Amino acid sequence: MRLLAPAKLNLSLRVGRPRADGFHPLRTWMVSIALFDTIDIEKTRSPRLVLFSDHPAAPADSANLVVRAAAALQAEAEFAGHGRRWGMTAHLSKVIPVGAGLGGGSSDAARTLLGLNRLWDLHWPCDRLAGVAASVGSDVPFFLSLPSAWCEGRGERVRAVRAPRPRWALVMLPDFGVSTALAYRRFDERGDGTDLDALNEDPTRWMTFDAANLMAALVNDLEAAAFDIRPELAALRLECERLLGRPVRMSGSGSSLFTLFDEQSEARTAGRRLDGVVRWLAAELAPQIEDDLRPLHVLGLADGKNAKADNVGPAR
Repeated sequence: MRLLAPAKLNLSLRVGRPRADGFHPLRTWMVSIALFDTIDIEKTRSPRLVLFSDHPAAPADSANLVVRAAAALQAEAEFAGHGRRWGMTAHLSKVIPVGAGLGGGSSDAARTLLGLNRLWDLHWPCDRLAGVAASVGSDVPFFLSLPSAWCEGRGERVRAVRAPRPRWALVMLPDFGVSTALAYRRFDERGDGTDLDALNEDPTRWMTFDAANLMAALVNDLEAAAFDIRPELAALRLECERLLGRPVRMSGSGSSLFTLFDEQSEARTAGRRLDGVVRWLAAELAPQIEDDLRPLHVLGLADGKNAKADNVGPAR
């Protein structure tokens, strides 16, 4: 079975002060984009979980979320008394950059859950898989609710929403990553934190905005912490805003940056202004995913064109 695992953007990310359990409460609007890792996965009679990876930063062991997701599903199936204990052999081809705030590892994990759910003849509904997904990672449940969702709690409370009106993102990919753990540590050291209960954000209203108005409304509370860790990322964001003449936001804990456009031609023309400054790609928002799972048709997509991303190669 061949699976395509899409990247995501955090269009908005609001972060509260840490809770008693150490986790930070979140409110975030996440949308998938047409940038995909590929996972080729087979069911095996042996219960071993074997992964091969083509990227040194995506280890082929239990540190990889693909293996952790498979192990969590295997344990849940065994606990539920679901017959034979199957295994897997999987080959992961990375295109989504590691440490970029694009959710590649979480997406790989979620797609693995969906694939094994079928290969292992479990056929569980997504709401049951969501509990397994949440045990693997905070962003993993979102990727069971593609292409667009409002996520709260640690990210495990997911509400599917309409995709944004703009359909194209210009994504800027620096040649360095930002550690999520370090970003949150710096966030706490700075004393940052939004009172989420006091926010009056209405994502349903945002969905009607064109690209310019939507970009003006978006916030990422982790930017200041990430820019403290990587001052060159702050400088890059300012330079991209100068060259593009529009707001640029960070996705997740970084290091990727983005801005939105209503048309593909606008995104590609803008991207050419960044040639020689940063690696970039123009990627469709909320794409269709056509792999060996049932194709997922996105809400509000006007046609059946294949998902598109320009100017992108393998992860580095």
